[in-house]
Amino acid sequence: MTEQPLLNVLEATGYLANGEPATPGVHLGEVARGKCRTREFSPDAMWRSDSELTVYFKEEQTTPPDDRVAVWHQEIWNLGSAPLLWVVSPEQIDIYNGFGRPTKAGDATEHRLRTFRRIESELNRLDTFAGRFAMETGQFWNQEKKVNRKTSVDRQLLSDLAAVERDLIKKNLDRSAAQALIGRSIFTQYLIDRRIVTTEFLKLEFGYDTLAGVLRGHSTTEKLFEWLEQTFNGDMFSPMDSSSQARDHLRRVADFLEATDPETGQGMLFPYQFDMIPVELISRIYEQFAHSNLSSDDIWPGHDVHYTKLSLVSLVLDEIMEGLTGKEVVLDMACGSGVFLIEALRKLVALRSGSERPRRDVIRSTLRRQIYGVDISEAAIRVAAFSLYLAALELDPDPQPPEVLKFERLIGKTLVVGDAWNVEKTPEGKACLIEDGRPKIFDVIVGNPPWSYGGRSSRAERRTQGDRLLAPRGDSLNFVTRVMDFSSDKTRFGLVLSGVQFFNRSRTGEAALRNIIEKLSPVTLVNLSYHLQWLFPRSNLPAIVLIAKRLPSDHTGITAVQIPWSAVGPQTHTFELSHDDIVAVPLADWQRRPEILKASFFGLRRDLALLERLITKHASLCERLKELGTKLRSGLKIGNRSRDAKFLFGFPLLNKHDLRPLSIPGNLDPYAIERAEWPRERDIYRAPLLLVREFLLEQNEGRLETAVSERNVVFTDAYFGAALPARQIRSGHLLAGILSSSLASWFVLMTGSSFGVHIRRILLRDIEQLPVPDLEIASHSEAGRRLTQLVKKLHRSPPNGNDWQALDEAVFDLYGLSDADRLVARDGLFRAKWQWKSGRLESAAAADADPHVLAYAKAFLAAIDVWLSAANRCHMRAEVLDLPSSAPLRVVRFVLEKHPGPSVAEIVEPGGELPVILRSIGERLELPPGSSVAGKRVLRAYGPDEVVVVKPAARRHWMGVSALEDADAVIAESLTGRAA
Repeated sequence: MTEQPLLNVLEATGYLANGEPATPGVHLGEVARGKCRTREFSPDAMWRSDSELTVYFKEEQTTPPDDRVAVWHQEIWNLGSAPLLWVVSPEQIDIYNGFGRPTKAGDATEHRLRTFRRIESELNRLDTFAGRFAMETGQFWNQEKKVNRKTSVDRQLLSDLAAVERDLIKKNLDRSAAQALIGRSIFTQYLIDRRIVTTEFLKLEFGYDTLAGVLRGHSTTEKLFEWLEQTFNGDMFSPMDSSSQARDHLRRVADFLEATDPETGQGMLFPYQFDMIPVELISRIYEQFAHSNLSSDDIWPGHDVHYTKLSLVSLVLDEIMEGLTGKEVVLDMACGSGVFLIEALRKLVALRSGSERPRRDVIRSTLRRQIYGVDISEAAIRVAAFSLYLAALELDPDPQPPEVLKFERLIGKTLVVGDAWNVEKTPEGKACLIEDGRPKIFDVIVGNPPWSYGGRSSRAERRTQGDRLLAPRGDSLNFVTRVMDFSSDKTRFGLVLSGVQFFNRSRTGEAALRNIIEKLSPVTLVNLSYHLQWLFPRSNLPAIVLIAKRLPSDHTGITAVQIPWSAVGPQTHTFELSHDDIVAVPLADWQRRPEILKASFFGLRRDLALLERLITKHASLCERLKELGTKLRSGLKIGNRSRDAKFLFGFPLLNKHDLRPLSIPGNLDPYAIERAEWPRERDIYRAPLLLVREFLLEQNEGRLETAVSERNVVFTDAYFGAALPARQIRSGHLLAGILSSSLASWFVLMTGSSFGVHIRRILLRDIEQLPVPDLEIASHSEAGRRLTQLVKKLHRSPPNGNDWQALDEAVFDLYGLSDADRLVARDGLFRAKWQWKSGRLESAAAADADPHVLAYAKAFLAAIDVWLSAANRCHMRAEVLDLPSSAPLRVVRFVLEKHPGPSVAEIVEPGGELPVILRSIGERLELPPGSSVAGKRVLRAYGPDEVVVVKPAARRHWMGVSALEDADAVIAESLTGRAA
């Protein structure tokens, strides 16, 4: 039972609503205690996010002593998923940093972040600091910098073990032997911490009651390791080299287990408790070792071992394993260290066990018969086997006595060393993956295959394979085609793939993508390109998750999910997601216009509609230039200097840093390089020249950099250039203005192959597809003349903010854009800036009531007015609540006034703290917002004559285009009678 004082605190901070859990992630009493794998700490409540981030709550009748709290803190730190511990006592609430490394006994005060008294004003401060909305919206992480992953158990353990490995190698121990000794010692300590091997047994059999003692005893070590090998069998151990059991080597591992400094001999608290540390982290130790054994020559074709973050594994498996029976068989054809297989094992055992505790026979049969993995790296397969054995032990409710825990071998049975492309031709692969002479069919196929590119050899292979290999062998899309050999029309897929193939729009890439999507439709594609740094720190390529559940659906096509950038992602290893980040694309629409796939990730429905109108109405830039008898070309490439380039002597040379917005310096150096790899033809440098920089620059704030040169100029391959007819210089100025506008930035963000995905670059084919009005008609229009004059003016003087605004308006007029479409384009420029850190921080910064939320409200009203104006009997009034900047949410109330008149938006006093406001909304509209709005969702609450919009405070939720989307949703929901 949870005591009333704690319930009051949870109610005041949003974890409870009207006495009930506010979200499914809040658990009380015995349920909370059952979800916490600790020795002494027993939580009274907990909150867990979708990504496993956890806050624990503990209530005490008196303020607990520091040494007791320190024990709780150490246990929570070992779990690795809890950034916070709340200790609630009669007078106060103490908040502790769950990611802070314990360093000595009783060190709780060193990890205490803040203390709050149990009075209303202090509870309001606590709610702002670490209440549920603050945690779910990321507001907590923006306020508290001490809590971060740098001191979490995963970082610290890997760092400490790397130091042990280095020291053993310095003591002349072979690297592989050093790793074997460390790994065996860690597994043994795990058995001791779980009391599978008791201290009494150690003392009786080996003369010491700790593993460190056995290791220091030296002669007893070999006896212990022999017993472990005989007892657990399977693939857990291989015979150890006697050199690894030298006294110095064993002493260094013992020092680690006793937290003794090997240099000074001084001891500290040993913080690790291996019975609580996640199995995946122990597996990652082996993954780290596998990486340290690789040379650069091993990286291709596929010898690398990949580690996938648990939050990404959960994202994939939570989706594809929903609704399964537990009888399904799972395959990972590039299993690496086995992280997908570990979680699949857990989920299958849970499904088979139902509400009962899992039995050992269920766990073991699931492991032996339902979990299959393939990897080209033998080291990776050993890691996967070790990880699965540990997971089976973790799931076992009573792993006693050790003698009954013997494992059967997995390697060569269900885990196979081999190349995914021909593994079934090996003896082990044939035995595992072939049934009745045909590939075995699996119910679930998961994994994170290598994203490497095979180079020229794979291109040659593709030519000999015909349609079998639609893209280079190392490409992710071909891996999907390959694993489909082991599928039926009911097989579910959850694969982490390189995002490059989804956006590059090459002929072979589009064919491969079309082949897969059409066969697996409906599919969900999740774009992770904004999370490269913390998800895949050793890769420079973006990622997309392909999910195909193969269930009957009214939607045959693609559900595109954009996981937006978050300032707290690297700290929390979590994702933020709202309804705005999900767009459904009908299969027929995508087949007709493949470019809308990228737009569905980076834009909203209004973006897709504007894109369709522009492409339908206007010819492309490529076609417009063709009408002028020219085209865009890439410039001079110095490269290997294999060709004569003296014919360009004397021309001014435009290097990559010379161009300025709409202006070319007059004092360019003359070209004087005798040879170049690609000097190009002389005519492409002839004036008048339209020039466009290939890379977008942060100082240009997301705008393309263009200019018109009225003299011959040699430009490098940092630019694209089109030599125009002499009489068409006006068209050049017109195009320079269009290309410099926010509309062009928006278009490149929506459709470009690279910009926004992983590099700030536009390809030639990207810019050639820009829709452009008829140049002859445009140049004689009022807007065209205004734009041309402005471009000429800005050639002479650098543009400022007002100049850019005037240029944008002239371009919008030229295209005949509506007010709503102008909002979309302007916000496109804002979104283009998110490709740089400064822009991303701006997107995540809290929106101010004025101007941000107020502008949103006005845009919403303008969209609603179009609908209301038909009857001319009503209008709407918007009330923007003037919440403090620290509040994690923003609230706008739209009231329907039943008489004609202009719609008005105003800022009003909120009338209380955020929790009070939310309760008031819930009582008035008979909808408890606590159970409906979270940091990852948008709430639209409806009353008879009002709509209340509640969203996270981040500016990205309060753009003009978001207002249009919300207004569209309100209209649709009003017509259908549905509320969000």
